[in-house]
Amino acid sequence: MNKEKKQVVTPDNLKEIAVMTIAVGIIAAAVYFFLIPSQTSISSVSALAIIIAHYVPLHVSTVTMILNVVLLLIGFITCGKEFGAKTVYTSILLPLYLAVFEHVFPDFESLTNSTELDVLCYILVVSFGLSILFNMNASSGGLDIVAKIMNKYLHVELGKAMSISGMCVALSSALIYDKKAVVLSVLGTYFNGIVLDHFIFGQNVKRRVCIITKYEEEVRQFILHELHSGATFYEAMGAYNMQKYREIITIVDKNEYQKLMNYVSKKDPEAFVTVYTVSDMRYRPKVKSF
Repeated sequence: MNKEKKQVVTPDNLKEIAVMTIAVGIIAAAVYFFLIPSQTSISSVSALAIIIAHYVPLHVSTVTMILNVVLLLIGFITCGKEFGAKTVYTSILLPLYLAVFEHVFPDFESLTNSTELDVLCYILVVSFGLSILFNMNASSGGLDIVAKIMNKYLHVELGKAMSISGMCVALSSALIYDKKAVVLSVLGTYFNGIVLDHFIFGQNVKRRVCIITKYEEEVRQFILHELHSGATFYEAMGAYNMQKYREIITIVDKNEYQKLMNYVSKKDPEAFVTVYTVSDMRYRPKVKSF
């Protein structure tokens, strides 16, 4: 039993590390190839590092490392050991990626030759990378830690938390950039939060389907055996004739929803169906009472 406890590295751990490494590489590429050339400051500690690097004789990668270490200590204390351990790795890896890019692509200017396109590309690419890390209970460090803390203690959605914390960095761009860059920084920070929420929650969106039909047993069998999903019955009463019905409620993904709707429309065209979009589903086990 002692030998089993000592086993730390597993195939799942290695896979998780590999995914985090790729995600941080995506974020670093977004910063170096799009954020820095755009000369804006959008919702990241790297953006703050760009501003600070104008006043101190250090590379952006070095300033990013310093800022990450400070925020990492705060995140480790407030968000738990798992979050801290993962973010230690990503916080160190991000500046290393940037240092490599600085060495391999010195004096890099822009892939698009357009500030607006650079901002748009940065938002899309960095949000994709961040969503991967957030869904693994990690972050790339920096403002992501601030957002995670706000999400945990203030129950603010991660995208909105990123927007709030990043807005301060965006406004600080006025110290080194012109008015256009400041406006783009503020707008970019706002839309970055929206896109980040889409990447995080858009993949988990499901539909809560409520069905009242005279073929309830057939529909139940279809949900259980064809969709391989679960369902719940609730007793309902019509307000007009005070007749009792049983409402079938099930939660399905996009493909299952299409199959269910096709089946119900063919089986009972007069069925009463309501549909809700849900993105947060939690199971709370019952507590035994004594």
